[in-house]
Amino acid sequence: MRYSDTDRQAVGFLLGLADEDTGERIRARTGLPRRERPRASRARIDRIWNWKPLPASVVIWVLEQDDPELNALAWRFVGPDLALRRALARGVPFGPGRTKALPVRPVHQQQEPDVPESYVRHGLVGALREAASMASARAAGSMVLTRDDWETVGAAHDELPLPGYARWVLSVRPDCPPALRGRFGSHPKFTHRLRQAGVLDGPARYATTHAPASQVLEVLSMGHVLFPARVRDAEDALRPLVRDHLGGREEAWAVLVQLIGTFHGTAPELVTTAGAIV
Repeated sequence: MRYSDTDRQAVGFLLGLADEDTGERIRARTGLPRRERPRASRARIDRIWNWKPLPASVVIWVLEQDDPELNALAWRFVGPDLALRRALARGVPFGPGRTKALPVRPVHQQQEPDVPESYVRHGLVGALREAASMASARAAGSMVLTRDDWETVGAAHDELPLPGYARWVLSVRPDCPPALRGRFGSHPKFTHRLRQAGVLDGPARYATTHAPASQVLEVLSMGHVLFPARVRDAEDALRPLVRDHLGGREEAWAVLVQLIGTFHGTAPELVTTAGAIV
């Protein structure tokens, strides 16, 4: 049977959640290759970012590696996000506890967005307070880059709440500290905005609620390269489902392999469907 590269990686990720004996038997029956070494996965990074925009939080998990090579690949896919483009152009580190600036390619520095005039006139907090539209709020918010910046903004908001546009722009930033986001507001509209912006509370959420399953699982299959500190959360979320609904049943795995290329639902839906058919 012939499989697309995406399908091979997706099924391979799920097989990695089963016991070793099951993995060997299913690979032998279905013709799937052995698991690739982490280094081989980097060649597929361009493709996963070209499918459609990944949730913003996934991009942040990648940037948390503070790997200049991964940052250079991510540069083309942060789109119109002025803050992320500015942070990458300045070598701002995203990993927990890191403060040293990262090496940056000159072409990225040359493409850093212009500094907003309001920031020059009013400073960081003043520009946010002056924001009277989404455009001006995005421009002002694009200057909130480092942990110190976020602490400054949080202290200013606690002293006097920031305007709605500013809070909206900052709250949907995937790098906004969760505690500060909670202080910005908890109205259902905020939750809806976060969902639209692709802000997730962790890889487990991505693994269990996003679709199609094949693409999500291929991203997760590269988690050991893209976001190794976080991929275990996704594995832990899916492992019980794999073991309960597929286990060592070769027939159920064979059904999953046949379904995965055309299945439009989430990974849990794929696993439970395959397990229920046989």
